[in-house]
Amino acid sequence: MSAYGAILTPTRTAEPLPTTRWRLNATSKYTPSHNAYLTIYHLTLSTAQLVPGLVEYLHRAFADELMRGMTYPQEIQAGEEYTLEMFQAYYFAADVLVAVMSDRASEEIIDGAEVQLSIKNAVDGRTLEECIAGCYYVKPNYPGRSSHICNAGFLVPPSQRGRGVGAVLARSYLYYAPKLGYEASVFNLVYVNNTASVRLWEALGFTKAGLIPRAGRLRKQDGSEGEEFIDAYVFYRRFDQ
Repeated sequence: MSAYGAILTPTRTAEPLPTTRWRLNATSKYTPSHNAYLTIYHLTLSTAQLVPGLVEYLHRAFADELMRGMTYPQEIQAGEEYTLEMFQAYYFAADVLVAVMSDRASEEIIDGAEVQLSIKNAVDGRTLEECIAGCYYVKPNYPGRSSHICNAGFLVPPSQRGRGVGAVLARSYLYYAPKLGYEASVFNLVYVNNTASVRLWEALGFTKAGLIPRAGRLRKQDGSEGEEFIDAYVFYRRFDQ
């Protein structure tokens, strides 16, 4: 429950948005094979459950990210379990986009090109650890009169990090969020020590709408014991700009 009470998703067609392909570019740590790409699927909980083990895999990855205590504000207390039901209620409360990795393109990949391919066929017998590149949800950031402004939560499993997946997911977010009926996006808590995210949103045209001092009590990035308070930026962008 937010400070504003229940936040409902905007009314729109129940049909899923088109499946699309996106180029995977080289990074300082990773050189993809020729024409490597992500195929991104618009899913609900019911359609995600058609892929055996997918929701459970994303649940484990998200719970591990919360336990790391460096990016999301939610906290799992000692002895507490972040259950599958809790994950489903939070992450699949609205729209979810899931990316499948592939390196076997037979033609040049154009970002946002629509494709007719089921997620089961994209997985193609591989393990989920091998092929699920990442995901994100899209939800209204505010209720009612401000529900045209959305928020998103991104997740890249450890096995896929360092490959530039986050940047591809972010580019696809600018494609999908307007199609879901939103006019703008706000990220409420981008911790200032998450330099990769800060650089990414700045590169994609987001502006720093504010700075919240001591916004998060996070685990130390150097791996040492203890926690520290970290400031956070508020990022904003209109999709028609």
